Amino acid sequence: MRVNIFGAATVLSALAVSVDAVSVPVKRASVCNGHAELCDRSYGNTTFVGAHDSFAHSTDPLALARDQEIDIPSQLDLGVRLLQAQAHENDGELHFCHTSCALFDGGTVQDYLTTVKTWLDANPNEVLTFIFTNPDGLSVQDMWDPAFQNSGIAPLAYVPPSVPVAQSDWPTLGQLIDYGKRVVVFMDYGASDGTTVPYIMSEFTMVWETPFSVTDASFPCSVDRTSGPLSNEDHMYMINHSLNIDLLGTGVIVSDPDDAPTTNGVASILANAYGCTQFAAGRAPSFVLLDFVDKGEPFQAADILNGFS
Repeated sequence: MRVNIFGAATVLSALAVSVDAVSVPVKRASVCNGHAELCDRSYGNTTFVGAHDSFAHSTDPLALARDQEIDIPSQLDLGVRLLQAQAHENDGELHFCHTSCALFDGGTVQDYLTTVKTWLDANPNEVLTFIFTNPDGLSVQDMWDPAFQNSGIAPLAYVPPSVPVAQSDWPTLGQLIDYGKRVVVFMDYGASDGTTVPYIMSEFTMVWETPFSVTDASFPCSVDRTSGPLSNEDHMYMINHSLNIDLLGTGVIVSDPDDAPTTNGVASILANAYGCTQFAAGRAPSFVLLDFVDKGEPFQAADILNGFS
């Protein structure tokens, strides 16, 4: 159970899945996302570390559009359980690109998802979240769904019985793993209405975010983006905990790798999280989104927020 500073533990709900009752698996997951305690923890009441622009990785310091230094499998091996990425159309295909494909082209979405599927197959007791940005409103049915289907990830994606799902109504991590529905997919704009591509869900109806492109190292908290019928307290939420700098005073904002060890340190992450609990009935964030996830102690901070330290 999570630490008391975030309020009482959430009552867990039963998992509704599109399988017949006779399909209930015999074996139950005993370790989920690295902790036995998380198997009985609601997905909506768990804190996950996320990689911002997860595809935009490079060790070249002159690659100013990079937000990570290690590749996707390495991010996942470290403990990242939320992968965030932004997509644009490039030569008729869906690519993950930073603002534009001219700045940083991370390759096709299908290739990215195929890489993640390989990792998921090798790590069967892990629950993973995607939060994908679709600023051009590209067709979920015609462009996004084929990438998920062709990569083999679509059958692993969770489809709730109805949407939106309140923070307290998500299944446990153990249930998601046992039923083979251990990938949760959110999209900011253009997501499914729940019928066309039901596993790609509207982010802001269920997850609110703090402001992004932050240049203030104190990370003052506010509710930046949210929508739908749920109250803010019934949403999960994500803190955008990545520090940016104004490049040579030009107004061009880029991530700050030099400060990442401090930004991703326990003290900075916890201060940001504690500052946001006022908007979430005392609860910790569901997602802590970071640049340069291999720097600092973000997974130690997540353990504290999950009540393990």
